[in-house]
Amino acid sequence: VWSEVMARIMYTAGIRKKDRFQNAFGYGLFTGAHGFEKGAQKIGALVIPTSSGNTLRQLQLMKDFETTALGCTPSYAAYMAEVAEKEGYDIEKDFKLKVAMCGAEAWSDEMKRKIEEKWGISTFDNYGLTEIIGPGVSVECEEHDGLHINVDHFYVEVIDPKTGEVLEPGEKGELVFTTLTKEAFPSIRFRTKDLSILIEDECSCGRTLPRHVRLLGRADDMMKVRGVIVFPKQIEEAIMKVEGTSENYQIIKYKSGVMTQLKVKVEPDPGFKGDKNDLAKRIQDQIYGILNLKVGVEIVNIGDIPRSTGKAKRVIEE
Repeated sequence: VWSEVMARIMYTAGIRKKDRFQNAFGYGLFTGAHGFEKGAQKIGALVIPTSSGNTLRQLQLMKDFETTALGCTPSYAAYMAEVAEKEGYDIEKDFKLKVAMCGAEAWSDEMKRKIEEKWGISTFDNYGLTEIIGPGVSVECEEHDGLHINVDHFYVEVIDPKTGEVLEPGEKGELVFTTLTKEAFPSIRFRTKDLSILIEDECSCGRTLPRHVRLLGRADDMMKVRGVIVFPKQIEEAIMKVEGTSENYQIIKYKSGVMTQLKVKVEPDPGFKGDKNDLAKRIQDQIYGILNLKVGVEIVNIGDIPRSTGKAKRVIEE
């Protein structure tokens, strides 16, 4: 079952038998990398099992093997591009990369756009979770208008996270899955804590599998700041919209008396030559425009924010 759904989502993302798939998800006691390996092998693509980390070696292998497809977290895809530029690679000439399948963490449309621009590729969001099967539950198609759900294997519902009431398509709520074909360890109405919306309209790609929108956040990521509901993805979206910012940021959550407060640290783009105070003000204004909330912004030096080769830790509590 896992090989089948993984092959299906990878084929949807354009991966074929002739491709060389560099698997930079973490191998180990974790479902991610193993699922992508199974799917690529079922398609017949060459698998380069690099696992995560050791970024210089990743780039060397990517060049030597002429990797055409990459699998990793979005934060690691952004970091690899950053290191490639630092090391003097010409991304357009030195690499043959065409597509990246990114997942395992929430990422905004703006982050998606930046990764695509830096690498000159198409990125495909995919969704899954260990408790259901791992990756393989849903994937973006070439229209990039929501993720197609493999409903012949996973029955999906969206519920109100507070009341448990089943919601209609178009209403935002928590994804709930029941496995239909999984053996030995089935899951019945498993609550994911992932927030999304079911899409009722047919996709223009021609596939008939229903869709959900890209993840809006997690119920347990939600922060209440001075009466405003905030998701980290909203802050990422605001940062990425401001010219001169990089993909490296941290959200600091702290208490001021009894009140929860936020401040944001952001690294500038390596080519940024402007005024840091002006950049901070533009980010602050963008966050306010999205959330109606004033948040302190600090522009830090390049390299100050720790990099991640797996799931990035974006929110730090003080």
